[in-house]
Amino acid sequence: MREMIHGVGFDDRTALTVVDVQNDFADPRGGLYVAGGEQIIPTINELIVVAQAADALVVYTQDWHPPRTPHFDTDGGTWPVHCVQGTWGAELHPQLDVVGPVMRKGTGGEDGYSGFTLRDVHTGEQLPTDLDGILRENDISRVIVVGLAQDVCVKHTAIDARHRGYHTTVLLVATRPVNLKPGDNRTAHDDMAAAGVTLHWPDEPSDEDR
Repeated sequence: MREMIHGVGFDDRTALTVVDVQNDFADPRGGLYVAGGEQIIPTINELIVVAQAADALVVYTQDWHPPRTPHFDTDGGTWPVHCVQGTWGAELHPQLDVVGPVMRKGTGGEDGYSGFTLRDVHTGEQLPTDLDGILRENDISRVIVVGLAQDVCVKHTAIDARHRGYHTTVLLVATRPVNLKPGDNRTAHDDMAAAGVTLHWPDEPSDEDR
C-alpha cells in the first residue's frame, strides 16, 4: 500500500535514508552544528511513521570517526573535530526515532561523506559501505534522502544512490545545509539535479506523485 506525506510516496520498495542526524550536527552544543538541524527531527519522525505504515525500509547513516584522522582540521583536513567514536557528539540525536539498521561510516578515518562510499584520505581509493547491499537485499528501487548536512553528506549520498540506479529524491524540508562557504547549498542543488536526483521543495508534489 502506498502512503503519502509531504508530497512524496512510500511503499515496500522505498527506503527512507536518514543521514547523520547526530548530536554534533543537530545540537547547538555540537562540534559541527548545522544551523536549524534540530528543527528537522519532528519532520523526519513523521516520515518514519508513514514509511513504517507502508512497509518501507528505514535506514540510518552515522559518522563514527577515530579521534585522529586527516578528515579533521587538527590533522590537516577540512572539518572541526566531530562525531568521534563513543562520544556524545557521535550519538544519534535522542529525539530521533531509530527503527532500522544504522550504517556507520568513517570508522577508519576515511572521508565519510556518502552513505554508499568512503574515500581513503591517504590513497584516494573509493571504498564501498554496506548500504547498497542492504537496499538490494530489501528489493529497494526508490530512495528518499533526508538529514544532515544538505550540502555535504545528504548531497553525496543522494548522488551515489542515483548513480547506482535508484530513483532518488531529496526532501529539502527535512534537511539543512552547513554552508561552509556561502552558497554551498545552491551548488549542492545544482550538482544533485545534474546527477538526476529529484529535489522536492516544501509543499510541492514530486514529479512522480503529481
